[in-house]
Amino acid sequence: MKSRNADSVRQLTAEVMAGKLSRREILQRAAAVGLSVPLAAALLGAGAAGAQEATPSGTPTAPPPSGPPIKIGASVSTTGSNGRTGLYQQEAFRLWEAQKNASGGLLGRPVQFIIYDDQSDPTTGARLYERLLNEDKVDLVLGPYSSSVTQAVAQVTERAPLPLLAAGASASDIWKRNYRYVFGVYSIAEDYFKSILLDIAPAQGYKTAAIIYEDTLFPTATAQGAIAHCETAGIQVVVNEKYPAKATDVSSVLTKVRDANPDMLIGGSYLPDAVLITRQSKELGVNPKLFAFSVGAAQPDFAEALGADANYVLGPSMWEPEIDTAGNQAFVEAYRAMFPGREPDYHSATGYSAAQVLEAAVTAAGSLDREAIREQLLSLQMETVLPGKYQVNEQGQMIGHIPLTIQWQNLARVIVAPEQFAAGDLILPTPPWNQRG
Repeated sequence: MKSRNADSVRQLTAEVMAGKLSRREILQRAAAVGLSVPLAAALLGAGAAGAQEATPSGTPTAPPPSGPPIKIGASVSTTGSNGRTGLYQQEAFRLWEAQKNASGGLLGRPVQFIIYDDQSDPTTGARLYERLLNEDKVDLVLGPYSSSVTQAVAQVTERAPLPLLAAGASASDIWKRNYRYVFGVYSIAEDYFKSILLDIAPAQGYKTAAIIYEDTLFPTATAQGAIAHCETAGIQVVVNEKYPAKATDVSSVLTKVRDANPDMLIGGSYLPDAVLITRQSKELGVNPKLFAFSVGAAQPDFAEALGADANYVLGPSMWEPEIDTAGNQAFVEAYRAMFPGREPDYHSATGYSAAQVLEAAVTAAGSLDREAIREQLLSLQMETVLPGKYQVNEQGQMIGHIPLTIQWQNLARVIVAPEQFAAGDLILPTPPWNQRG
């Protein structure tokens, strides 16, 4: 039964890419073979592309994939403290999978993702990659979400050995351990606040900063980078405080910030604590001229949780939907079609970019040979949906990506730096809480 169903899906995919079916026919046939709504939506997008790319005779540009699937393994945090963020990455993987199977596959074979939920736990993540390698016998892997989980997983994939694109991690400590098979996808965590502290703060005349951060790998890395950039810019760090993971109350830390009265409050955070810090800053009357948080501030969920209190907050972003990069508009449209009601955030784009790079490396290698793929990942330079390009150094650390800085203005994310991508001007200083409308 499975074989007949797979044949039906391949036949449907071929007809879609040839532009032979109407929208209604695609949906009817997809339902008949048991495709999920997201995969049916992806086929609709592929049908539109196929109609544009087919030759005048109606022949598709690539034959449908055939043979045993290439299995790609990953664990992604879809529950736990990082579950809301990790879901974006998983959706990107699923989109790429559907698109590849609708456009010829990888090496002419269909691709099949096997994805588990690591519950935002490094130990669980490592165990799941052991399972992917030893029980599921995956051919390839992509990295999990968060630097802490990736660091644990890298020890597993390094022993295999199997190349690992860090689709959801950026703490530079990962690339200081002499791993040979781990490759970055976007800028390292230590540089997340670089533009804010080296460019924006001096231009505004800001001289002091409070730096607070969650006591886990990635937030600590962003904080350490922020401290180093403050030193370079001659900015005095008047508060340097960490708080425990999964904190539900940071008022004691914020009281120290209020008493120090810094020009800037920099938070090494994920989404939950970025929201928490903002809420409790309002409650306690913490009024710096500039708020900036990693991860959380760049997510649509930030404003959904805070409403107007999100306004004026800055944050580093690895990607934004309106930027002019290769294939970006098509990616955004396909994502929205496959996941109705969901707006992609930069974790969607980094996950998709990782899949793009893996595809390019495997295609260039011409096989699933692990060493050949590793060599391609080391030498490859290519554009993806992210700003800049994929390019890594000899340690596999990303050096080609261009990070962005956004600010929430009227409940919308506005790119304010770098200049080549800027879509609006900064609104600073941030007004005190009791003076906001």
